[in-house]
Amino acid sequence: MFLGIDIGTSSSKGVLVAPDGAVVATAVHEHRTATPRPGWFEHDADEIWWADFLAITRELARPGVAAVGISGIGPCVLPCDAGGTPLRPAILYGVDTRATAEIAAQTERYGEAAIMERCGSPLTSQAAGPKLEWLRAREPGVWERTRRMFMAHSWLAYRLTGAYVLDHHAASQCTPLYDTRAHTWITEWADDIAPGLELPELAWSGEVAGTVTAAAAATTGLPAGIPVVAGTIDAWAEACSAGVTAPGDVMLMYGTTMFIVEVLAARAASPQLWGTVGIAPGTYNLAAGMATSGAITGWLRDLTGASFEDLTAGAAAIGRGAEGLLMLPYFAGERTPVFDPDARGTLIGMTLRHGRGHLYRAALEATAFGVRHNLETMRTAGGTGRRLVAVGGGTQGGLWTQIVSDVLQQPQVLPAHTVGAAYGDAMLAARACGVASEGWNPAVATVEPDPGAAGDYDRLYHLYRDLYRSTRHIAHALA
Repeated sequence: MFLGIDIGTSSSKGVLVAPDGAVVATAVHEHRTATPRPGWFEHDADEIWWADFLAITRELARPGVAAVGISGIGPCVLPCDAGGTPLRPAILYGVDTRATAEIAAQTERYGEAAIMERCGSPLTSQAAGPKLEWLRAREPGVWERTRRMFMAHSWLAYRLTGAYVLDHHAASQCTPLYDTRAHTWITEWADDIAPGLELPELAWSGEVAGTVTAAAAATTGLPAGIPVVAGTIDAWAEACSAGVTAPGDVMLMYGTTMFIVEVLAARAASPQLWGTVGIAPGTYNLAAGMATSGAITGWLRDLTGASFEDLTAGAAAIGRGAEGLLMLPYFAGERTPVFDPDARGTLIGMTLRHGRGHLYRAALEATAFGVRHNLETMRTAGGTGRRLVAVGGGTQGGLWTQIVSDVLQQPQVLPAHTVGAAYGDAMLAARACGVASEGWNPAVATVEPDPGAAGDYDRLYHLYRDLYRSTRHIAHALA
């Protein structure tokens, strides 16, 4: 059997999979993300990543486990000493916007065109390079002891095997440290940004990073000597789990944040998106990510005290447009395609007749408009978006996916297993052992768009686009 474990923003998930793809057992452990200051998002590696990993492996580990795959949120920056001991909490991916000054400084220093040419992505809050420079400038005591940099999956692989390895895909999100054409570190920029930092060895996501040591086996319950693959960032593991592998395939991941990955036949770059290498040799991606999606639905649940089932039922009973309510979903700034850390959530059209169902409907429609904005940007950059595959917890219940298909006027395929990135991790682990996993997760349903919704949602989408342009200066002043 094959064990896959994914460290997410708000929970960690594990799955044990048989050689035919059948799910034998699953486990979930929830955790909280620390926000010590506005714009800061952090995880304590020991208290969250390692504790969750131990809890899940002790629950799922069996004598028949043959290999382990790990994924996690990223790109993150976990500074460690030479022995891999964390020196502070990990700085998370693009939702953490602390390094805006460093983004501007590095863009000016190296040149926007040169960064795009070598890295395939602009410098934004998603990039790891500016956060390393922030750490060096703002926490010199930590930086003085920093020798290695990890992400969630690479640190856990290190704890299991002792191997200091990062997969090529995750490295390609460490802008401006990785060259997406040459598939190597850009040593001159790395030495300038992070002098003294030892960069990890590079491997493809499905390659074996190392084997479980005797000490790690005693702690985790995993068999000693079994392989651990290099793994990757969670969204790409989830794309793998859903069979998003052919050019034109697009994954829509309905999670705490909405993440979108399109597979390309050749390298592409856009200043409004992330251009990356894929998880396998010879593959490339365009990627997009909204800063919030499921996070807003969770916020509304906590704010109203209602269950997701009640909120969904209330939203389903309300027509398109939530009776004149329109939302911008920028509750934690926004990533692609506007790259605006000072954007803010906006709700317009409120009247005394509006209730929690209207708010929930407006939130679902807002994320759907954000998906449309990103997919239009991807097509401009060279994507085709021929086949949409929906994954993640937000696909449950049906209303959210239906609204997205209605806004896009495009069908979405739903795979049999929605376990998520952990299932993709198990796939990668199986392939490392020579077990074919391509047919593990077939499509079982399709969400078809309602043609009658096109006119209403076209009109609302253009208002959505106008709303950001019209209120951006106010949001920035408040921020």
